[in-house]
Amino acid sequence: MDKLSILKQKKQEALKGGGEKRIDAQHNKGKLSARERVQLLMDEGSFEEIGMLVRHRSHDFGMEKEVYSGDGVVTGFGTVNGRLTYVFSQDFTVFGGSLSETQAEKIVKILELAMQNGAPVIGLNDSGGARIQEGVVSLGGYADIFYRNVKASGVVPQISAIMGPCAGGAVYSPALTDFILMVENTSYMFVTGPNVLKTVTHENVTSEELGGAHTHATKSGVTHFACANEVECIEHIKKLLSFMPQNCEEDAPCYEYTTTDEHRPGLNNIIPENPNQPYDIKEVIAEITDSDSFLEVQREYAENIVVGFARLGGRSIGIVANQPTYLAGVLDNNSSIKSARFVRFCDAFNIPLLVIVDVPGFLPGTDQEWNGIIINGAKLLYALSEATVPKITVITRKAYGGAYDVMNSKHIGADLNFAWPSAEIAVLGAKGAAEIIFKKEISEAADPAAKLKEKEAEYVEKFANPYSAAARGFIDEVIEPSETRMKLLKGFKMLENKVAHMPKRKHSNMPL
Repeated sequence: MDKLSILKQKKQEALKGGGEKRIDAQHNKGKLSARERVQLLMDEGSFEEIGMLVRHRSHDFGMEKEVYSGDGVVTGFGTVNGRLTYVFSQDFTVFGGSLSETQAEKIVKILELAMQNGAPVIGLNDSGGARIQEGVVSLGGYADIFYRNVKASGVVPQISAIMGPCAGGAVYSPALTDFILMVENTSYMFVTGPNVLKTVTHENVTSEELGGAHTHATKSGVTHFACANEVECIEHIKKLLSFMPQNCEEDAPCYEYTTTDEHRPGLNNIIPENPNQPYDIKEVIAEITDSDSFLEVQREYAENIVVGFARLGGRSIGIVANQPTYLAGVLDNNSSIKSARFVRFCDAFNIPLLVIVDVPGFLPGTDQEWNGIIINGAKLLYALSEATVPKITVITRKAYGGAYDVMNSKHIGADLNFAWPSAEIAVLGAKGAAEIIFKKEISEAADPAAKLKEKEAEYVEKFANPYSAAARGFIDEVIEPSETRMKLLKGFKMLENKVAHMPKRKHSNMPL
């Protein structure tokens, strides 16, 4: 057989993977093969594979009898919507996708190339964990990957899609990346599986209950997107990439946009007359941003705050907004962590930030205090203070107490702060403030209830409005709600060449 024929044969073997029967079984569950996932992700004809002929080096426990080209992972590069992207896709048909020394080397190679060439890296995870037959070299392989994940953090975007099992040490590589996507009913993540839990803690729980997509989307916040199937998951990755730059030294792609009438009169009637009545902040976001451009992140987790990407005049922005329909939009442990992490991603990759404020304060209670609201609230404060990208704040209604400071106030480095006429900027709500300030007058009044209402109104007139803050320069302009989009377009345009000079240091020490 000539050399060319041998090469073609070896490549054909590599393309077959570990076993076609297993692939057929996966299709019945709605799962794609490792190569099908890559082909679906990459632009047609653009994928170039690296390491197709790599084979494992293990000779223990009969491993020398089962050798497959590629060794359980497809790696390479191509384009997604015309932009260079690196990818690795684990193949469950080869030893359950388990991580070997050589598989780790292939993944490390992709991460190194992504950093060297300044392009995003996508990990399609489908692995049973470390390859037990290889012992410590498999564990070392995981550590080699983790180390590159950390080196690449903030340099190039890293996205992990969980397409099947991801357990034990395998979960930490996705955890170190920027965004995690999971597929409902076919993927799961956990450090310790159901069988071990049953033995050690006597808990009976299924893999889906313990670490399925719904669990991590609603309870732990580990996953940023829960997708109905693998096709939807890959389409979500493409959409997510469209908001991001290639690397930390570039800007996100700007899409063509023609300026028209940017007034949004619907916003003038969105705030209820009753200050305690909720409204949906997503309706505000939809009016402010380009049509159908908002991509919410962690939609089902810590719903009292909304974070996500959108476009404004064709340009990517990151949005952080209190949600009055859930817990009145208060800040708590989970919402602070969720938003702080998102802010830091945007800042790392030059994506301007819009903060929309309607916050009555921090959530009170022993549960919050004992679970670290002091430290966790400080994470959001730290992230916004540290961010050097253009930052604009719009206060729609309440901005009370320390939460006013935390939500991108002028005092922590916001570039422009706007307020609607309905804004209430104060230390406390009017009722609570009046009860403290005028306690003696109210208690001595012939009609304490009437006196309280009178003093509430007095406090509202003096403090619970945006004009006192504007007089101090803490608010740059009180605007009609309908003008918000126009003001933001002009504001972000003005700030697009912003340069910030930070103190010299090795790195900061944020409260973790």
